Amino acid sequence: MTIIPKERKQRKNKQVADEKAPLLPSKHQEEEFDEFNGGSYTGAVFNLSTTIVGAGIMALPATMKVLGLVPGILMIVFMAFLTECSIEMLLRFSKAGKTVSYGELMGDTFGKYGRIALQACVVVNNVGVLIVYMIIIGDVISGTSASGTHHSGILEGWFGVHWWNGRFFVLLFTTLGVFAPLACLKRVDSLRYTSALSVALAVVFVIITAGITIVKLINGSIAMPRLIPEVPNLTSVWNLFTVVPVLVTAYICHYNVHPIYNELEVPSQIQSIVRSSLALCSTVYVTTSFFGFLLFGDSTLDDVLANFDTNLGIPYSSLLNDAVRVSYALHLMLVFPIIFFALRLNMDGLLSPTAGPLSLDNKRFAMISTGLIAIVFVGANFIPSIWDAFQFTGATAAVCIGFIFPAAITLKDPHRVATRKDKIISIFMIVLAVFSNLVAIYSDAYALIKKNSSSPVS
Repeated sequence: MTIIPKERKQRKNKQVADEKAPLLPSKHQEEEFDEFNGGSYTGAVFNLSTTIVGAGIMALPATMKVLGLVPGILMIVFMAFLTECSIEMLLRFSKAGKTVSYGELMGDTFGKYGRIALQACVVVNNVGVLIVYMIIIGDVISGTSASGTHHSGILEGWFGVHWWNGRFFVLLFTTLGVFAPLACLKRVDSLRYTSALSVALAVVFVIITAGITIVKLINGSIAMPRLIPEVPNLTSVWNLFTVVPVLVTAYICHYNVHPIYNELEVPSQIQSIVRSSLALCSTVYVTTSFFGFLLFGDSTLDDVLANFDTNLGIPYSSLLNDAVRVSYALHLMLVFPIIFFALRLNMDGLLSPTAGPLSLDNKRFAMISTGLIAIVFVGANFIPSIWDAFQFTGATAAVCIGFIFPAAITLKDPHRVATRKDKIISIFMIVLAVFSNLVAIYSDAYALIKKNSSSPVS
């Protein structure tokens, strides 16, 4: 099932089909792909940036509320640096081992169970992320009461409360009318235009948020936000580590690097593509976190979009609120297929590891796609908060994909290409990942137990 790319310089009319990477048959298998000459640099940047900038951006202002402005921004930049290091390691070891996917690299290093572990983590992570997307879309269009206070959705604000603008119906319509058609695309490069539009919509969100904040700064209606965290007791110190899973999840894109790389017309551009994507996404993240926290302060919700349902105290407040929420809801709808692409591919790898290319088996393709979309839809209707979903996926699967697996590959160094610097960074990544996520899990469990014990007994 695995077909190694023939040329690694200037690949014209190449075809790449990997058991856990692109959903592409080889040239002799499917003539309809003959005209494809390779993915472009800009298309790859947009696809990778779209993989990164998804729902994570909505939770980042809430991390500023926990960390304070200065440590929060420094952590965003630091996580981008660690992400770039981990991706560079993956690509270097893939080249040394002549592997064409993350799963194949894990198999080459740790055998069958290494590949299965990676695929399982991608499935868990991407299901969690897509559930977050649906939750946010439901929050924006239908409203949310997850924080204890009801925040009206767009349709509720426009038309009042009706059965057809309730959360379940809105998510059902979005799933059948938007997600399902986009999920049918079989090539990652086919998503370059929707990815470009999704990045543009994210930038629109940032620009509007920054504009609102600047206007309120000029008229003096914004208080100075906390620059450093408040740590009055030991519990507050432990609570600082709960943001690490959210920050890790915000940068997870490793599972789509190989599919994008394998489709490139000029594969040598991949490192530049990764750096450009991370620079673009870090800029969006820092800007959103800074202006979002500056705008709402300690009132910042886990999903900052839910804050845009009140009077902002500036002209055209209602129009700007709607513009912010609509632009980002549309952005998430366009991000969905590129995350789903990797999810379906890895799920197929778990269920049918020896089967032929998924793109050639329409029945298998349809069954896996339908089943995964149904799981995401059900999860979005039962999980109340994006913070809950981020904490779970970030503290489990995401940290393995982004830090632990790349570091473990580097430390084992099966092809003897790792440097001393690589191994030092790898040890640091593992220690940071394990310690911070154990603390985050403990803190979440303690908060949940405390909340349940303080609830009145009926």
